[in-house]
Amino acid sequence: MVAVPEIYHELVPAGTVIAYDQAGAEQGNALKIAKEVSSYDSDARTALGFLQSHPNCTGKLGVMGICVGGHLAFRAAMNPGVLAGVCFYATDIHKRGLGKGTNDNTLDRMKELHAEMLMIWGQQDPHIPREGRAKVYNAMVDAGARFTWAEFNGQHAFMRDEGPRYDPALALKCYGLALELFKRKLGEGDLPEQTSGGPAESKH
Repeated sequence: MVAVPEIYHELVPAGTVIAYDQAGAEQGNALKIAKEVSSYDSDARTALGFLQSHPNCTGKLGVMGICVGGHLAFRAAMNPGVLAGVCFYATDIHKRGLGKGTNDNTLDRMKELHAEMLMIWGQQDPHIPREGRAKVYNAMVDAGARFTWAEFNGQHAFMRDEGPRYDPALALKCYGLALELFKRKLGEGDLPEQTSGGPAESKH
């Protein structure tokens, strides 16, 4: 089961599609800092709660996001019960640029991150330079987070299947990494721990 919340629902009519062009980018960037960070967090808790209470949900929760959604997924992964998170070129974590006032506390909350994370970046992404990626990496290591870190030769939005920066082969590879994590953490589970008595036995 998947829930896809509209992150600007207080600011634009439901169902609004922001165009993938310069005007759309400017609109999205303006909306991003017009909303309180606490409201983003409240939206995440609501979506996770909806999924967890749904009769068709296993109760195992994961989050995934791209660009600003990557930042929001990172924060959503700090909620209790979230087992896995995937963030594709999560913007603004390194410069505290999310929400009204552009002074979010994501870097300060790293120790609240208990989900296993997959962090994917484009080395040619001008929005998250090497220094910014290093700041996020070091903060996660210092907090003792469990994560996989992958940097690829790609620009910002290389996952988006429109526009000149789309890289379909790289996108496919990255989706494969995400599915592996979700299958392991939300599906069949991690491999059983081995004991001194030999390989673990499976029961059918």
